[in-house]
Amino acid sequence: MSTIWVVVADASRARIFTASKPADALTEIETLSNPEGRLHEGDLVSDRGGRISGGEGARHGYGAGNSVKEETINRFAAEVCKHLEKGRNSHAFGKLYVVAAPQFLGLLRKHQSDALRGLISSELSTELTTQSPERIRAQLPAYL
Repeated sequence: MSTIWVVVADASRARIFTASKPADALTEIETLSNPEGRLHEGDLVSDRGGRISGGEGARHGYGAGNSVKEETINRFAAEVCKHLEKGRNSHAFGKLYVVAAPQFLGLLRKHQSDALRGLISSELSTELTTQSPERIRAQLPAYL
């Protein structure tokens, strides 16, 4: 029987739990954090995008498209998947459960390799990062 990992994540934190057997309680083994994920856009940038003038006095914002906050969160999702990929490569787990805030779950999917995706037994689209291991375990199948 291989070890089971459960990752519980949102834009600012990813907690990794393990269970040795399918009916075991969860044990937290690691936490990754992204403090910038909790900040507002204005706290992440010191200046607004430039302005460009159009004809007849029209003025429009000039920016890069994605906000700094979106880019920060996207980078964190990539970091979480890279960490999970390391665990997969070292055979630290044979089964993975992903519990993530809805928008962050989409970003995690974007950064998962096919091999990592193949180890995912189930995904749960909900925000549980602040919950106790017991509360998180209660949201998962009785037999992992």
